[in-house]
Amino acid sequence: MRLAVNIDHIATLREARKGRQPEPVAAALLAERAGAEGITVHLRGDRRHIKERDLELLRQTIATRLNIEMAATGEMARIALQIRPDQVTLVPERPQELTTEGGLDVALNAAAIREFVKQPHEAGIKISIFIDADLDQVKAARAVGADAVEINTGPYAEASGEARAAMLARIADAARMASRHGLEVLAGHGLDYFNVGPIAAIPEIVEANIGHSIVARAALVGLDRAVRDMAHLIRR
Repeated sequence: MRLAVNIDHIATLREARKGRQPEPVAAALLAERAGAEGITVHLRGDRRHIKERDLELLRQTIATRLNIEMAATGEMARIALQIRPDQVTLVPERPQELTTEGGLDVALNAAAIREFVKQPHEAGIKISIFIDADLDQVKAARAVGADAVEINTGPYAEASGEARAAMLARIADAARMASRHGLEVLAGHGLDYFNVGPIAAIPEIVEANIGHSIVARAALVGLDRAVRDMAHLIRR
């Protein structure tokens, strides 16, 4: 299983003072050295943390895979074609949310997503879609031409007891269906050092996208150790 480290919160810390530190690109390079096999960032419409200059520097600098999360808009499609990341992950976006609150409704937005996918595909950019653990959404993602799905693990992370077990089963079912449909299966949202194990044990899931818990731990023990510890957990 691959670990992709989301460095949005490094940029959030930088923007708290509107300064130059900490530098997201430096964090990405440290994460790679510690075992990350991909770097994920979310370019939001309001540019609250990651900026275009971060994307340009990351594309020029990192040695692993660059995954940019973005909304399925014309503006974002143009940026994707300019930066040429390895992968674009389409996510829902609401102006007032603290973080992404749920999966993209692919069935409802099928026409817009299908239109978005065309040019990045022609440029060799893979398209993943962040979806809830719902079989209909898996089918819709395949129908619009996605290459991968990232299953939303937030509800699993927030639940406990029998409810968590039920959410884990739903994630496993969605992962199996996605794999059968030829989609690469990723997972992310709310994963931390205590709940990632059962997700990593689902054989169809090949990558975990994790940001907040790694950056939070890095504030206490350093980014190198925080990434190494997470990489060890998901590969164990």
